[in-house]
Order: sequence, then structure tokens, then C-alpha cells
Amino acid sequence: MTAVRSLIYVALFYLWTAVVAIGCTPLLFGPRRWTYRMFHVWGRGVTGMLAICGIRVEVRGRQHIPTGAALVAPKHQCMLDVFAQFIWLPQSAFVMKKELAWIPWFAWYGRKAGAIVIDREGGSKTMRQVIREGAERFKRGQQVVTFPEGTRQAPGAPPDYKPGIAALYRELDVPVYPVATNAGVHWPAHGFIRRPGTIVFEYLEPIPPGLKRAEFMRVLEERIETKSNELLAL
Repeated sequence: MTAVRSLIYVALFYLWTAVVAIGCTPLLFGPRRWTYRMFHVWGRGVTGMLAICGIRVEVRGRQHIPTGAALVAPKHQCMLDVFAQFIWLPQSAFVMKKELAWIPWFAWYGRKAGAIVIDREGGSKTMRQVIREGAERFKRGQQVVTFPEGTRQAPGAPPDYKPGIAALYRELDVPVYPVATNAGVHWPAHGFIRRPGTIVFEYLEPIPPGLKRAEFMRVLEERIETKSNELLAL
């Protein structure tokens, strides 16, 4: 039964995505706020339909959701970690690998929303680009979203935090908002199975600017991993 429900969800997910993406194409020629609204509606549909699989999506720590310029650092276990941010963040701009920039509609909407498209092999050049473009997004009051581990990690796997976020934290001098989750338990990184239960995204207390690099990385990892591991029991 879980497999059947998962297949139905996947089919509806792609149908919903195609209808919204194609149907809202004219929004690409309007103001940016129209694209954010479209993301919000689409994300609500993606999460709401998970009820088919016996999955409920809950957001916690709403008092910590940024409304202005901020660096958001979510735990990354599956693609739902991306989609969910569209629902609650008012003006999200993702740091996006260049391979995704060739996908029709996905890339167009991403660029319209202010996504920062990067070459992950670009080293210091890429970091300078993210700092430069991130500063531009902050001037517009956007929330720059970057996954501190860089790629998806299985629930409970040893953390692998990359130093890039520490450079952004130092250079951009803005608060960092950690986000914990257990999404990968119910929406695995690979395959189509969606397992029943409660997916939680919890926005944690922001880390203020000004910490030393080592202390910042310690606090960031400790907050995200401690809370994410607690959520695995749900």
C-alpha cells in the first residue's frame, strides 16, 4: 500500500508541477513578488498532497523565520528541504549549482527569484561570486538559502559541514538562521517511496553576526544536528 500511495503522489507531484510551471509562465514577465507567490502556492500543493502517503508536514519555530535579509542554513536530506522553504520564507534566493540552470522553467523561475547560480568546482572564484551576489540580495531584503553540507545526507549520517558558509557569514555580516529537519526519514533522497509519519522543519534561534570562524561552525553544526537527531524519533 505504501508503494501504491507513493506512486500516486509522485504522479500528482509531476502533474501539479507541470500545470503550475507552464500555466504561470506569464509571471516571468511581471514583478518578482509574483514569482514568490507562485512558489508559495506550488509548495503548499507539494506538501499538502503528501497526505496521500500518510505524511503530515509541520513547521516549528515560526518566531525564528526571517522576514528580511538573512542567511538561512537548512539541514539537507532530500529535495523537500528545498521546496518547503518556498512556503515560509517571503523572498528566498537559493544558492544553486549550475547543472540545474539548464532545466526549463525550474531555472527560469529560480533566476527570476534571484537564485545564485554557481560552479561548485570554482573554488575561491565561486566564493567571491556568492559573496558579491549575496550582498546584492540582502540589499533587496531577501533570504539567501544555502545548505551548509553542500549535498544531501542520509538521516543520522555523520555531518559534513563545508567551510563556505563561514566565509559568507563573515563577509556578509548578517544573522544565520539554522533549520533542522527529519524529512529524509519520510522522503528518502533516492527512490519514490514516501513513508508515513510527520515531517518537521524547525527554524532555530538565529546565530548573530560576529562570532569567530571556529565558534560559528561549532554552534551551527551543534544546533542543526542536535535538533535534527531529536526529530528522527517522530
